[in-house]
Amino acid sequence: MSDEDPYLWLEDVSGDAALAWVRERNAETVDALTGSPAFKVLEQEMREVLDDDGRIPYVVRRGRHLYNFWQDADHVRGLWRRTTLEEYRTDRPAWEVILDLDALADAEGEKWAWAGSRVLAPGYRHALVLLSRDGADACVVREFDLETMEFVEDGFTVAEAKTRIGWIDRDRVWIGTDFGAGSMSASGYPLQARRWRRGTPLEDAELVHQGHPSDLSASGWHDDTPGFERDFVHRQIDFWNQELFLLREDPAGLPLKVDVPDDAGASVHRRWLTVTTKSPWLGHPAGSLLAFDFDAFLAGEREAEVLFTPDERTALAGYSWTRHHLILTTRADVSSRMELLTPGEGPGGWHRAPLPGLPPLSTASVTGTDPDVGDEYFHHVSGFLQPSTLYRGTAGDDGESESLKQSPALFDTAGLAVRQHFATSADGTRVPYFVVGPEDRPGPGPTLLYGYGGFEISMVPQYSAVTGRAWLARGGTYVVAGIRGGHEYGPAWHKAALGANRVRAYEDFAAVARDLTARDITTPAQLGIEGGSNGGLLMGAMLTRDPELFGAVVAHVPLLDMLRFHKLLAGASWIAEYGDPDSPADRPHLERISPYHQVRTDGPAYPPLLLLTSTRDDRVHPGHARKMAARLREYGHPVLFHEHLGGGHAGATDHRQTAFNEALVHTFLWELLTPRK
Repeated sequence: MSDEDPYLWLEDVSGDAALAWVRERNAETVDALTGSPAFKVLEQEMREVLDDDGRIPYVVRRGRHLYNFWQDADHVRGLWRRTTLEEYRTDRPAWEVILDLDALADAEGEKWAWAGSRVLAPGYRHALVLLSRDGADACVVREFDLETMEFVEDGFTVAEAKTRIGWIDRDRVWIGTDFGAGSMSASGYPLQARRWRRGTPLEDAELVHQGHPSDLSASGWHDDTPGFERDFVHRQIDFWNQELFLLREDPAGLPLKVDVPDDAGASVHRRWLTVTTKSPWLGHPAGSLLAFDFDAFLAGEREAEVLFTPDERTALAGYSWTRHHLILTTRADVSSRMELLTPGEGPGGWHRAPLPGLPPLSTASVTGTDPDVGDEYFHHVSGFLQPSTLYRGTAGDDGESESLKQSPALFDTAGLAVRQHFATSADGTRVPYFVVGPEDRPGPGPTLLYGYGGFEISMVPQYSAVTGRAWLARGGTYVVAGIRGGHEYGPAWHKAALGANRVRAYEDFAAVARDLTARDITTPAQLGIEGGSNGGLLMGAMLTRDPELFGAVVAHVPLLDMLRFHKLLAGASWIAEYGDPDSPADRPHLERISPYHQVRTDGPAYPPLLLLTSTRDDRVHPGHARKMAARLREYGHPVLFHEHLGGGHAGATDHRQTAFNEALVHTFLWELLTPRK
């Protein structure tokens, strides 16, 4: 094909011509999918599921209060609120509203979306509130008083940018934001870490660290643990390599690098340095979790306490500190296991005990601890047919954790079953996948296969009321594939699909599709596939590589032009994952996996494609989806396109938009994959 791109004009995010084209495509999609009464019924069902007030309000402890952000039918943009543990234990807690985003949006004429908060310990009175315009990654920052429940006049305020900010003390913060030329990376993230003192101009904030122009980002933060107060600077070289520095108390002292491999993860809790390895190090395999005495490590000691060693079936999923313990989460063939580890004196002094009660084919994760104060922890457990349950426990307490909250069962699971299978990929690799669907279906039926395959993100069992109501309850089968590029089996599983090996992920996904047909679970005509972001790239690859395997394809906020992704918004940050289109060594494989450049008119017919994106997505440029839709239309392939003007990378900022999107997706899939009678 020609090197000229006739659809570059669609990369003009808010250009008049591009938005006129978007409105035309949106009208076509709305006309094609929303006209039937069944669409309205499905949209309303999705809204009921999303707004259900029985959902678990997940919380973060800050002092005596538990904080939560909540959206429902009456609070579209959401409420930041808090309660006490005593109230939280009740069926209907009394919540104290801190900030009403709907009221704020109305008062200021802005479509504010919640982007998080930073609350200053130990008093927990002063907060930095992050607000996004309509779901973008960029946000504004405002200081908020949690006693007066008002924004602080002349407090810390930062204009819209991809800002990183955190408290040092009442009058100082660490700040990284747009200070002008040289302060932001090519991906749009801060390259500077500064200390900013209250009452001084932002531009006069003290520069502590300046990243290299080629770096991804930089940040600084303060560890306020009593007795262990210290400051760190973090240099993110690229997506997978980084450096951590301890700042010396002596103003003349240079930052001291924490000397772990650049591809390892390192964190410090009280006296402990914990390191997650991604390559072999000190005689320990990739995927290990190691602990060191931090001061001894800085002095040159390298004797590690081994907290986890992987095997070919088991990987580290995460860990969380309480005041005196570490909660370790691992996965065996993508199902969760949890242990409680307690430091002891001397080599081998760590003690471990399992946290019981995890059913098979389920996912568990810690949702909150207060590691500077006590040993309280919150964790939740979920499965495909098992609504989430939130537990609270005290690490080291012999008693069982208490069940605090359980999500309601929002779809009928009678007659449904969960099974795990393994497909064999093109190179012989064993690829796990889960099948959720009718237990006794006599023959193949409509099936939806979901995948991602990148950035160390694992596809795990979890309860989705949306999928349950929109797909399973109507007789469909739902499949989740754990293909390479994710973290299902640790760092090697991810690295196997990096760069020029990205095709391994696509071969894995195709192998799962073929295995589903071989097991008589579905047929190509009844098999739909869905993915978003990097998973949207996977969908584009499947469309252009193996179109004969599928009956319908859905891609959300996708990457699709792999020769220009690094020039669009945050795209340069993903070069370490995919390769560099400007490198002669990388460009050939990127062109081969670039769906936008692999669209053809010969060969098997393409299945119909639905593309969904957002004008306000400032992470993955909407031009990817726009240009792909335009090229497919030009070549005569069936494609529908819809772009929300808001929504950010999530594709939606409120339940109304999400319900509409889900109704579009499942109407599109059901109409195409269900045989006409």
